[in-house]
Amino acid sequence: MKDLRLSVSFKRIVWPVLLAMGALASAPCPAQRYPSKPIRLVVGFAPGGNVDITARLVAQKLTLALGQPVVVDNRGGAGGMIGADLVAKSTPDGYTLLVVSSSHMINAATIKNSPYDPIKDFAPVTTLTYGPHFVSVNSAMPVNSVKELIALARAKPGTINFGSAGVGSLTHLEGEFFKSVAGIDIQHVPYKSTNIAFTDLMGGNVQLVFSSTVSTLPSIKTGKVKAIAVTGSKRLAAFPDVPTVAESGLPQFIVDSVAGMLAPAKTPRDIVNRLSAESIRFLESPELRNALVAQGGEARGSTPQEYAAKINEEIVRWKKVVTNAGIVSQ
Repeated sequence: MKDLRLSVSFKRIVWPVLLAMGALASAPCPAQRYPSKPIRLVVGFAPGGNVDITARLVAQKLTLALGQPVVVDNRGGAGGMIGADLVAKSTPDGYTLLVVSSSHMINAATIKNSPYDPIKDFAPVTTLTYGPHFVSVNSAMPVNSVKELIALARAKPGTINFGSAGVGSLTHLEGEFFKSVAGIDIQHVPYKSTNIAFTDLMGGNVQLVFSSTVSTLPSIKTGKVKAIAVTGSKRLAAFPDVPTVAESGLPQFIVDSVAGMLAPAKTPRDIVNRLSAESIRFLESPELRNALVAQGGEARGSTPQEYAAKINEEIVRWKKVVTNAGIVSQ
């Protein structure tokens, strides 16, 4: 009788526990349940630029891959910081993501009082694209190569002005980096945007601009400016005759604007890994690769760990440029 009572007690206590454990074991993990609703893809820039175009192409592919709408939400302003701050403070559940450019790393190198931590407040997902800039000069400039530009700058120190999108922007730091490795004296002229600087380049008010391929292509085709080099590690497929700065005599000068995807910190690791894997897969598709080449970029996915390493590498590089150039952090 005593054995029977023990057996009944055992069943009453142990069976519910075993059933609960079985339910937990059979329950899908967050990545399997994810996503169950639309995803917001925040872009910290206005529509129409390189980052926005990349984000919209990615949103289309992610929608198909995940089976839920991925909606681009443009939150432009402060060099991408408004959108980044929104995502940094969002619920870390995979439903609010951020597409950034190299400005994310530039801001980390130049801005002291950021409302968010560019490393601790985000979970890197994947790189998306690498895109070089053109080294663009006014068509009246008597130079057709980086070597000729450097020779002219050395012959007439302080007389060549380069325009940028403002103090601390990527186009500013590119100019300072170029100035340092080339050993030349060129003067910085900040503008409110690269487009305004580029307009002044065409008008001859500045002689040099490090410009995105999207903004430069129409003017190159009309002959208003000359692209004498690209800043990336290899030539652009659309402009095979334009050499890189590195192969033009400055091997240490390689600059790509890197677009990537971030999630809020503490987003479940399996969700981050799934987003990365899906992105790497569709970034390898010929359709998307060709669309990005037309924009002057190169599709290049990565693991979260690889993107985290790239972010750290870029922050270190640009902090050094900021220090050497004496740029005052904001």
